Amino acid sequence: MKKISVLIPCYNEEENVIPISQAVIDEFEKSLPNYDYEIVFIDNDSQDNTRVLIESLCANNPKIKAIFNAKNFGQFNSPYYGLTQTTGDCTILLCADFQDPVDMIPKLVYEWEQGHKIVCAIKTASKENPIMRLMRSIYYKIIKMISDVEQIEHFTGFGLYDAAFIDVLRNLDDSKPFLRGIVAEFGFRRKDIEYTQAKRRAGKTHNNFYSLYDAAMLSFTSYTKIGLRIATFLGLGVGAVSCLIGLYYLIYKLVYWDRVTLGLAPLVVGIFFVGAVQLFFLGFMGEYILNINARVMRRPLVVEERRINFDEPEKDKIDKDVQEKDGQDEQAKSQGENLKG
Repeated sequence: MKKISVLIPCYNEEENVIPISQAVIDEFEKSLPNYDYEIVFIDNDSQDNTRVLIESLCANNPKIKAIFNAKNFGQFNSPYYGLTQTTGDCTILLCADFQDPVDMIPKLVYEWEQGHKIVCAIKTASKENPIMRLMRSIYYKIIKMISDVEQIEHFTGFGLYDAAFIDVLRNLDDSKPFLRGIVAEFGFRRKDIEYTQAKRRAGKTHNNFYSLYDAAMLSFTSYTKIGLRIATFLGLGVGAVSCLIGLYYLIYKLVYWDRVTLGLAPLVVGIFFVGAVQLFFLGFMGEYILNINARVMRRPLVVEERRINFDEPEKDKIDKDVQEKDGQDEQAKSQGENLKG
């Protein structure tokens, strides 16, 4: 019997964790009775009663598992890490707030059984704020045009991932992962299916301007060079125009020495313009440096506080696979150094 893992990342979802778990169980019993399943909650240091409720779910059903993070490690690291801890033949990533329809699970599994290693759920419509929807659409269009890697429009991570792709995620060793880009860059044969995103069932959204900006910058700095290229070309362009303007004023002053009073206005405007351009691209370059810095430090994706209902042999197997991969890398490096010697 094939086993399907359902990963549900959560943060302050006390109103949703019990209903979402029951909805997933009901869907498996009704539509997928021939499959085994596990539900894995990964909690990103919730400050409400989410953990207490998850503990009660785990106590009543051994197929429900939990990973409690020691701190809040962000909206990207926690789900990514959770994917690498699942043990099913495939894993479905599902939000706890019901914006990802639970009744899509059978459709995802069907496409998986047709041979697709990755099944991406694409939002073709949404009941969210129309202005937010418009901003997201513009963002996706821009990033798709300027990215070096194919980008999947209106893909939030909701979908199904075969165990073979989960192994790719385990071995990727990226301390600043952006799952949506990784799926597009390293994903196997993919199937996109459409859905309408529902409103959040309960609670408040945890997305704000800062989190959305963080997501946009991670995407830009991971998959585009356009920011640095624009800075280079704009710098050359502004320098060339400045030289031409300076030469024009010099000639004009020499020809009409007594009649031309230039004043400070052109100088002040030029200084402020060039200063604004410099500050903008210093900030943009800083985003790239922050991205590089996070990867160079090679910090762990998350630090676990504890886990519930995980069999130790399963965890040991995952850890062993990672250790074997690291050992192979070290051995290959050593052999390369010996060859050079």
